[in-house]
Amino acid sequence: MSRIKKTSYKAVPVRETLIEMKDLSEIMIDLAYSAAIMDNVALAEEVTVLEKRMDDLVYILNMNLMLAARTNRDAEALAGVQRVGALTNVISDAAGDIAALVLRGIKVHPVAREVFERTEENLEHGTLVEGSILVGKCVDDLHLARRIGADIIAIKRGEHWLVNPGKEILMDEDVFVARGTQEGLAVLLKAARGEVDTLE
Repeated sequence: MSRIKKTSYKAVPVRETLIEMKDLSEIMIDLAYSAAIMDNVALAEEVTVLEKRMDDLVYILNMNLMLAARTNRDAEALAGVQRVGALTNVISDAAGDIAALVLRGIKVHPVAREVFERTEENLEHGTLVEGSILVGKCVDDLHLARRIGADIIAIKRGEHWLVNPGKEILMDEDVFVARGTQEGLAVLLKAARGEVDTLE
């Protein structure tokens, strides 16, 4: 019988917790979408890991809100914040449900897959290798969206996900999620694998 992991309380600013929850919910939706379309179990598993982190954040948020409420008026003012946190958690749960379908081997209908593939923007993921022209560069300075029609929207470094990593310096072994045209994503993946010397 598996033991339930207990979440430790941390005194974290409510604003900081909400920002992390928002960022997590965004990347979870993108990862779940990609996992379903590409039938990628690894991405689906990442969603389940992030869902557990979201559950921890919900607990921490609620604890901090309860400790902050001293009067009825405080409680009324903080109720709206709690509602935002709850709705963000609903989004993450929806992403988790999509990932669960992938993990159970339930595939997207071919017609739905074809529709998604015809959209102007697609999602892709890859890993930066040592020697890639992207390594050591700041994401914003690469101007990927303008140059190739695709941009990096999230990076996994170690166990942590960085959402909207515009100011981050790319490192080898970074796992990234990118959004853009099929042509742009193809160029980006080649660059990440060290197969090209230029993005032009």
